[in-house]
Amino acid sequence: MKKIGIIGVGEYLPKKVLSNADLEKMVDTSDEWITTRTGIKKRRIALPEEASSDLATNAAKDALKNSGLKAQDLELIIVATITPDMQFPSTACIVQAKLGAKKAVCFDISAACAGFVYAIITAQQFIARGAYKNALVIGSEVLSTVTDWKDRNTCVLFGDGAGAAVLAEVRSGGILSTYLGSDGSLAELLMVPAGGSRTPASHKTIDKRLHYIKMQGNEVFKLAVKIMADAAQSALKQAGLECADIDLVIPHQANIRIIMAMAKRLGLPSSKIYLNIEEYGNMSSASTAAALCGAVKRNRIKKGDIVLLDAFGAGLVWGACLIKW
Repeated sequence: MKKIGIIGVGEYLPKKVLSNADLEKMVDTSDEWITTRTGIKKRRIALPEEASSDLATNAAKDALKNSGLKAQDLELIIVATITPDMQFPSTACIVQAKLGAKKAVCFDISAACAGFVYAIITAQQFIARGAYKNALVIGSEVLSTVTDWKDRNTCVLFGDGAGAAVLAEVRSGGILSTYLGSDGSLAELLMVPAGGSRTPASHKTIDKRLHYIKMQGNEVFKLAVKIMADAAQSALKQAGLECADIDLVIPHQANIRIIMAMAKRLGLPSSKIYLNIEEYGNMSSASTAAALCGAVKRNRIKKGDIVLLDAFGAGLVWGACLIKW
């Protein structure tokens, strides 16, 4: 099978910053409470006129610039998002039009916070089997539109942003192994209950605030630590590597306590964990994508490094991708 790697990364974070001090004025919470329990200090919020496709397009342009490809060269565009511009058409199609990538085949993936990892692995399969020569993969979210700003347990967690990666065949390194998992019996732990065909929008659903994120935080926390550690170990086993071989982990930025507990379970020092949660909070599919870009731009990843992408999300779904840079 061909070696498929990431040849360019990009990100876009909205300019508006919402700090913990700002949240103290909105709900019954405090900077100390938020920081201690989540590790989050700030998060970015999209402007009213900014939709997921806008954030995604900006991240895509950054990734294309770093990859050396032009939009006209793209053959596949996958957007991972749970906050699409609209139910249809796909956000990927809207991004295609904004970029002028007329040759690209486009579709969205809905895998919540694991969406970027799911999309990377999907793109890898298409390129490895010769269907397409390259792919643009984007994680983009405007979670502020589905966040209940009256719920102090969830509104402190989420932010908006986008990250992107361009994949193509590489001479050396590339994706070494992948692992995906799902358990739909746990769907009720994390969801937006209304707005789909099960519970269409109505005055009743709006009055009950059912179009916002609902989460059973304690249950998700306990499962997330084990799920992320198990996913990492499964990817390592496939590649014939050990935890000690990892140079850097790019985890989903959900909660600092989840991330550190996962690292402890794997026996990894904090120096091998890349974090941006303090500045950006949880951006769902965009978290791992933007963190990867941040790590590259800050020279935390060098040629030949073994990098692990590791994420979990609503579904429940989870995934890990081991890459030799």
